[in-house]
Amino acid sequence: MKTERICILGGSGFVGTHLVSLLAARGIRVRVLSHRRELTKALILLPTVEVIETDVHDQHELVRHFRGMDAVINLVGILHESNVGRVDLPSARRGDFQKVHIELARKVVHACGETGVHRLLHMSALGADPNSRSAYQRSKGVAEALVREAGMRHREHENWYLNGPKFVHGYGLNVTLFRPSVIFGRGDSFLSMFARLLRLFPVLPLASADTRFAPVHVDDVARAFADSLDNPATFGQTYDLCGPRAYTLRELIEYVGALIGRPRSVLALGKWPSYFQAWAMEFKPGRKLMTRDNYFAMCTDNVCSGPWPAVFAFQPAALEAVAPEYLRDDTPRARYEDYREQAGR
Repeated sequence: MKTERICILGGSGFVGTHLVSLLAARGIRVRVLSHRRELTKALILLPTVEVIETDVHDQHELVRHFRGMDAVINLVGILHESNVGRVDLPSARRGDFQKVHIELARKVVHACGETGVHRLLHMSALGADPNSRSAYQRSKGVAEALVREAGMRHREHENWYLNGPKFVHGYGLNVTLFRPSVIFGRGDSFLSMFARLLRLFPVLPLASADTRFAPVHVDDVARAFADSLDNPATFGQTYDLCGPRAYTLRELIEYVGALIGRPRSVLALGKWPSYFQAWAMEFKPGRKLMTRDNYFAMCTDNVCSGPWPAVFAFQPAALEAVAPEYLRDDTPRARYEDYREQAGR
């Protein structure tokens, strides 16, 4: 059956906006669930997109909005817990990873089962591991296990029923999981953040400078999701998504510095200085740049063990082919964005 109607959770996010736009361009009807409608201004104008303001953590709301859908895509995720650094709270109450990554995945699986949705695509992360020291990676790993179990039960039920899969206790899904390395592109929170820091500071103290990453372009991640929807070969599969080349964090920072015309000295911190820098940054008000949980995640390289999945009929874009368009100050697009910012648009 061709997928014609999709419900997306996290459609207003970085990957979500690219994926929704791609699906709309393919003529697919997309329902985006968002906790704040104003975050989806760029999507509301797309002709096949319906934006609904709702609480995605409400099981009844999920069931209500999943009805009539051919597929569900869960892109919801956070990098930092809102209560990080709150030593005055019991450990069980300090964060949101459990709610956002684990409990939501469980609710999505059950809502799909209750409404008869056959197809679920789930965003995880490279390095997800239920045994990781990083709470982020642990929660992503547990969520993966929940989603995989739904797919496994689907295959078990197929052996019992001659007329196709049956939905029992909220299960019965063709699932596909995606585990990207760090994602880059216009509006990202990785390379763009370092570009801002390099414009401000002459020397950049850098934790975990030798950790390796394989940045993957946001458009390639979105296309992998979209191309998987109707491809039975992707059912029950997990795909690690990486760009064509791996870099140390130091190499990435130096590349960004050269690209924006702000070459800076990088002061690589050792193990304990890296840890204490992350700890100190937890107490920074506002948006977190780094936490101890990030440090624990960065103790392991964030690279793929194999090549780009052959099931996708395209190759991922190189960082050097894309990053100059949105990081450099002297491109026409960058000047246009500056004009818009100055005009308050």
